[in-house]
Amino acid sequence: MQDIRNIAIIAHVDHGKTTLVDKMLMAGHLFRDNQDAGNLILDNNDLERERGITILSKNVSITYKGVKINIIDTPGHSDFGGEVERVLNMADGCILLVDAFEGPMPQTRFVLEKALKIGLKPIVVVNKVDKPNCRPEEVYEMAFDLMCNLNATEDQLDFPVVYGSAKNGWMGEDWKTPTDNINYLLDKIIEVIPAPKRLEGTPQMLVTSLDYSNYTGRIAVGRVHRGTLKEGQNVTIAHRDGTMEKTKIKEIHTFEGMGHRKIEQMESGDICAVIGLENFEIGDTICDFENPEPLPPITIDEPTMSMLFAINDSPFFGKEGKYCTSRQIDERLQKELQRNLALRVKRGSGFDNWIVSGRGVLHLSVLIETMRREGYELQVGQPQVIFKEIDGKKCEPIEELTINVPETFSSKIIDMVTRRKGEMTQMESQGDRLNISFDIPSRGIIGLRTNVLTASQGEAIMAHRFKEYQPYKGDMNRRVNGSMIALEGGTVFAYALDKLQDRGRFFVSPQEQVYAGQVVGEHVHDNDIVVNVTKAKQLTNVRASGTDEKAHIIPPVIFSLEEALEYIKADEYVEVTPKSMRMRKIILDHTERKRAGRD
Repeated sequence: MQDIRNIAIIAHVDHGKTTLVDKMLMAGHLFRDNQDAGNLILDNNDLERERGITILSKNVSITYKGVKINIIDTPGHSDFGGEVERVLNMADGCILLVDAFEGPMPQTRFVLEKALKIGLKPIVVVNKVDKPNCRPEEVYEMAFDLMCNLNATEDQLDFPVVYGSAKNGWMGEDWKTPTDNINYLLDKIIEVIPAPKRLEGTPQMLVTSLDYSNYTGRIAVGRVHRGTLKEGQNVTIAHRDGTMEKTKIKEIHTFEGMGHRKIEQMESGDICAVIGLENFEIGDTICDFENPEPLPPITIDEPTMSMLFAINDSPFFGKEGKYCTSRQIDERLQKELQRNLALRVKRGSGFDNWIVSGRGVLHLSVLIETMRREGYELQVGQPQVIFKEIDGKKCEPIEELTINVPETFSSKIIDMVTRRKGEMTQMESQGDRLNISFDIPSRGIIGLRTNVLTASQGEAIMAHRFKEYQPYKGDMNRRVNGSMIALEGGTVFAYALDKLQDRGRFFVSPQEQVYAGQVVGEHVHDNDIVVNVTKAKQLTNVRASGTDEKAHIIPPVIFSLEEALEYIKADEYVEVTPKSMRMRKIILDHTERKRAGRD
């Protein structure tokens, strides 16, 4: 019987989770000595690599001193909290990574609370001790205080602390004396983290994750809670809604290194992948054929933000995308629901739109970006927060916002957040920087990041997490400036842009194609204005000597998808196609818009 340890790696975003997993894979000798495996091995999809963040949790395993260690890498962003909550069920212990300079951040608190609630045994790793002006001992104290605040048990508070630098590939018990490997951490895992309890009896396995293969279809991933699962065994799937379905397991795979290996049976306590089941969702239980006993399903926090998804009905419809119809978009959203637990989809007012709810703008924008790359065309409305009625009062989600900013910019930032109904709760200095905490409505965070980065010259570090629902805080003004709207479709000319530059800043450049009703820029005043950007210079047959002035065009503002979603007004859409992204008015025709404004 093999000795097993199941651990999840949790931390705030950018504190070095995936880098540490890289080093653990190296220590488990998964690669040849001469093989260049690259960095951030587990961030394997394009979006993760481009953004430098983990979006989906991953399972890998290494063997160290004859013990199999199953490692679960989790995302750090609060928007992907659904991923973290789900996979923690598979672990027996967790490694809490904390940055030696920043200390515990909002997301650290969020993931640690979930882990302690389940009863996981923590190991605290103070990472990045090679940073200048770091404060490892102080950070360790902060981590201890945080555990006390989150009502950790005595056993959980008796945690070991490891200092090191994942990037430089060392871990040890003293931060002042670097070692040359991470074996100290691996030894601690084997020593401190309890081995999973082997429960005898009828088989039970909670499906906590989904995998997909083009050859075998959907694969259920989870930890065998009790009993033994065998190849070719008849089982019952207990669905979340209480229905039972009889089926058969074709194959069982165990995680070995970064891949799977087929085995005949799987004992309780280990993590495995089950192939051959057809109808199952995350949270279902695979149990005995004769006497099914389902496990309690996974509880996930509710979404706090929604967006309207609609089919693309702009004049440029179908030029770039492969999938443009409502049926195709509907199928794709239903498919996403199976994997993404924190997502909700319901039909909108018409047959061609849907209201998609998630954890935040980033959570939904990653879905939009993935769809766009797959060849879908769609339009997305302004992000809206989800209000609830509690005790007859209208309530809205409140988030805990932390901004780390140089002292010189602090007054600007505080002013900006308080205008959006934010209340300052704490302020502490870290060298020449300030760490400021606020309680702010989720509505106020939409579009705040861009403004904060502009005001702090790109120096601010912003993090937020959902806290609770509180009574509605009143109206709030998101964007002051109006839009500049194209009067008619055609090609944008430099001549036209040159003459209009004093009206505001543009989002389009010369020779681009636009259509009537497209938002082409931002007006300097608060009202919308219709402009003709397709006007060309009238040619005459009179030869003139040097009377023309050269057109000086200011480069256009290029938005990322999140920025565009946060920027648009309630009467605007973001049109997303595989190659381009445009902002437009919902009603394209100028006369129609005027008429609708009067009504």
